[in-house]
Amino acid sequence: MMLPVLLRPCLRCPSSSVLFTRCMRTHTLHSEAEPLLRRRLPLRFQTQTRGRKSRSQEEQWRSRNRTVLTYIAAAGVGMIGLSYAAVPLYRLYCQATGLGGTAVAGHDASLVETMKPVKERVIKVTFNADTHASMQWNFRPQQAEIYLVPGETALAFYRAKNPTDKPIIGISTYNVVPFEAGQYFNKIQCFCFEEQRLNPHEEVDMPVFFYIDPEFAEDPRMARVDTITLSYTFFEAKGEPLPLPGYSYN
Repeated sequence: MMLPVLLRPCLRCPSSSVLFTRCMRTHTLHSEAEPLLRRRLPLRFQTQTRGRKSRSQEEQWRSRNRTVLTYIAAAGVGMIGLSYAAVPLYRLYCQATGLGGTAVAGHDASLVETMKPVKERVIKVTFNADTHASMQWNFRPQQAEIYLVPGETALAFYRAKNPTDKPIIGISTYNVVPFEAGQYFNKIQCFCFEEQRLNPHEEVDMPVFFYIDPEFAEDPRMARVDTITLSYTFFEAKGEPLPLPGYSYN
């Protein structure tokens, strides 16, 4: 009932009607804006919360990245260390197993004393001597060959001479051919992998005391092997890495 009363002045006076319309529009705008403001307040707080979460996640990612980089750096250092240790470790492995034609280093004293020679299997052992291109020594075997049977010890000699007017330190590597026989070729005494110093014009004899394991005669792969060659190569010791046993030097 109040609406007709309120509308009456508006109908009589146009200016009052316009003013009333503006008031109604303003009231409507305030009514519509109020819910929007109420909605935006939580969004601001939500944005702050998201910002905190993103910073926390970023810190976690940075921590993870640092951890990954630490692992990568440790792996790199480990690989470098292994690369330096690879040659001596491989050489020790070859000496222990006879891989690559490397004669087995060391021996069991009780086995040497109790092993029985296989007399029906005679083997010829030949000897070879080489020097690297930069090595100025004269190096040769004292004997061309030796005949023995598996389970029998033998002694051979190499001779080295320094014909120069300066002292030279040499170091040698060795191998056995055929390579498969290396695991049965055992050295009791040897001058390999040990630095040998020769003064000007000095000459020395270097012994090699060895035996062939009796199991050589029981290996089917050795059935047709009647000749074994023991070869030594001398290098000048200059701190350079030696070639791996059983493989040629380039």
